[in-house]
Amino acid sequence: MSLNELNSEIISCRKCPRLVAWREEVARTKRKAYMDWDYWGKPVPGFGDPEARVLVVGLAPAAHGSNRTGRNFTGDGSGGFLYSALYRAGFANHAVSTSRGDGLKLKDMYITASARCAPPQNKPTTQEMDNCQPFLEREIEILQPKVIVALGRIAFERILRLYSEPKAGKKFAHGAVFRLGAGPWLVCSYHPSQQNTLTGKLTVEMFDAMWAQVKELVQKS
Repeated sequence: MSLNELNSEIISCRKCPRLVAWREEVARTKRKAYMDWDYWGKPVPGFGDPEARVLVVGLAPAAHGSNRTGRNFTGDGSGGFLYSALYRAGFANHAVSTSRGDGLKLKDMYITASARCAPPQNKPTTQEMDNCQPFLEREIEILQPKVIVALGRIAFERILRLYSEPKAGKKFAHGAVFRLGAGPWLVCSYHPSQQNTLTGKLTVEMFDAMWAQVKELVQKS
């Protein structure tokens, strides 16, 4: 299966009735600031370089971010923080991402998520993420990444579960690095949500240092 075929399957998914209802309701009612937008309102597929050696895994689409634009980390504050860092690190050709057609291209990187639909209160259930896990498994099978970056604890725990890695000795912390058996490196980062970036829990310097570490690991692999 190619990434394009997989993404077509992701976009058509309706496995989770709660998420289907929520994402479509948000797309109908919209936010006042985006009333002129035609919301995406579907599962958000991964995107990036099909030859990527780095796979970035987030949590889930934001209701008025990715659920509006159809691209992960696009159209909200977390995306603004992420793409500016990727541009500085040389993974992106633009520092800003506003829509699917804005010309953004990723180099050596593919971005995806643990859950593909915007969840109420930004909290997908374990079962909903389990329903999405086969999509992530197939992305990894196709890409065979050298480094996986988990943006947030939930993505970190999902990757450990996918690789059947025991949690013992693997504690989530910003900048922590683990080897997944004989497979890729797993690098942990605080999620670039405004809850973290506006409070100083995740600073520009911390984020840049983590991406520099990712680049070093790619070169070693």
